[in-house]
Amino acid sequence: MAKIEDGGELHAAMTAWRRHLHAHPETAFEEHATAAFVADRLESFGGITVERGIARTGVVGTLVNGAGPSIGLRADMDALGFEEANTFAHRSTHPGKMHACGHDGHTAMLLGAARRLAETRAFRGTVRFIFQPAEENEAGGLAMVEDGLFSRFPVDAVYGLHNWPGLPVGRMAIAPGPMMASCDLFEISISGRGCHAAMPHLGDDTVLAAANTTLALHALVGRVVDAQDAAVLSVTQSHAGDTWNVLPARAVLRGTVRAFREVVQDTLEAAILETARGVAAAHRCSAEVRYDRRYPATVNDREASARAARAAALALGEEAIVHAPRPSMGSEDFAFMLRERPGCYVWLGNGPVEGGCVLHNPRYDFNDDILAIGARWWVTLVECELPAT
Repeated sequence: MAKIEDGGELHAAMTAWRRHLHAHPETAFEEHATAAFVADRLESFGGITVERGIARTGVVGTLVNGAGPSIGLRADMDALGFEEANTFAHRSTHPGKMHACGHDGHTAMLLGAARRLAETRAFRGTVRFIFQPAEENEAGGLAMVEDGLFSRFPVDAVYGLHNWPGLPVGRMAIAPGPMMASCDLFEISISGRGCHAAMPHLGDDTVLAAANTTLALHALVGRVVDAQDAAVLSVTQSHAGDTWNVLPARAVLRGTVRAFREVVQDTLEAAILETARGVAAAHRCSAEVRYDRRYPATVNDREASARAARAAALALGEEAIVHAPRPSMGSEDFAFMLRERPGCYVWLGNGPVEGGCVLHNPRYDFNDDILAIGARWWVTLVECELPAT
């Protein structure tokens, strides 16, 4: 096995790449400089054919070493759209944008693995290095699939990795079946007759209807979903009115639903529609519901998960593997790739959550100590999946 050492020259290079990317974040489908940075480095490693512009800003590097199976390794590249609160030297230089989810680290780790594999060629077959745009909110994984990712760059299996705050450094969580939840979004528009706030009997109180709709929606999971099925329903936005003395003619609620099974999504979608209309009618209002199934659940293939765990045992030690992690109610658009090809999505420990290590936090920063660990697993996975002999 081609070992990647903690603190070695490649680790130092990955750290420099990661910090450069952190300082220059780009959000969904705007990752032009990031994609160019990735593509230029892949080409510099030698022997890697690079295709740019997949799903607008995606990059795929292909390394072939003889006839054999093929494997896809995916990293996400995009940042989030809010202001960074950190003050270290590599903080964001782009106002209102920051790498608060560690995609800068994911990209650097996969680049490091690509360099090492291009150097050693200790495998037989084809490796696809997939650098994906727009994981956050905009389904870049689906966009790559729809742009012919797997027809243009065939793979037998595809793998993804995400850093995981709260999981100790050096540990990796792997499990077959659901790993992350689906993400559905809903918007409820409640309409009625606006009127003077001092004369509510002359109109329809859309604000009161929205408030009672919120209460009713938050009771649904415990009453329409089987208690043995996991689900979350959260109303996250409420908008109504423009001044103090007018009851508005319209109120809008928005929120999200998370689940692991489509039957739960079906149940909650129908219940939200029925509840919104019923509560609105009780307040002499009407309700329109828009329901958007944004990301499916991330479901790992059993055999691919076993192979990922074997590689982790070789790269990190058997004691490093968390075999039965609790699935997360967060979501991930790698799910679209897993719908097309068998594969596995793993979590790599990023250390304790103290000091702003929580994902999507304005003080988050990726832990550079795990760069070599992640790259080592990538390389070991390829060498196990595509054995040289």
